[in-house]
Amino acid sequence: MVQAYQHFCPVARTLEKIGDKWSLLIIRDLLGGPQRFTDLLNYLNNITPKWLTQRLRDLEAAGIVERDKKSGRREVWYHLSPAGRDLGPVIEALMVWGFRWAMRPPMPEEAVHPDLMMRGLTYSLNMKGRKLSRKARWAMRFPQATYLLSFGEGGWSSSRQENSFADADVTITTTPENWATVFTSPRSERRRLAQSLQIEGPSEKVAEFRNIFGIQK
Repeated sequence: MVQAYQHFCPVARTLEKIGDKWSLLIIRDLLGGPQRFTDLLNYLNNITPKWLTQRLRDLEAAGIVERDKKSGRREVWYHLSPAGRDLGPVIEALMVWGFRWAMRPPMPEEAVHPDLMMRGLTYSLNMKGRKLSRKARWAMRFPQATYLLSFGEGGWSSSRQENSFADADVTITTTPENWATVFTSPRSERRRLAQSLQIEGPSEKVAEFRNIFGIQK
């Protein structure tokens, strides 16, 4: 049930639309592009199908989420309406605040989705102004998938890749949980934690990678 604050204020009205549990996270995931119901279940991890169905209905009723069911296609895809896309800066502001005031290594019971983790890592590198003196391509190999973390003229970017990375400058093999623990821990602890990473590449380029994340030998 949508919370009614009975308070004349744009903040209160906004929270009546998107303040319920899971709503902002659904919007977060749809900002990356249209998703199927099963995709959203995977991203959100602990949400039940019943709760996800209800939240999607609430967001549709609020004019924030729209569904796309084409003739002859069994799957329904969900995407943000213009009003939903306008919430992008809100999600970005929450991310900035979270990195500054609420970030910590993942707890044992918490799911670490590699796609969301790499998205957050890329945002953090750009937000903090981390830079290299030259372009770089680092392959992050997780059991679920491989991602390319790149630095270029436009800053940092990451993308999921299906092929191997013979042309990557550095290849890092680990789990999402280990990597999230390394880059969210205090720098004083990262050197020890980084021993769980398998890092391969030319020594000078490996040194660049280690320096960016404060895990020098």
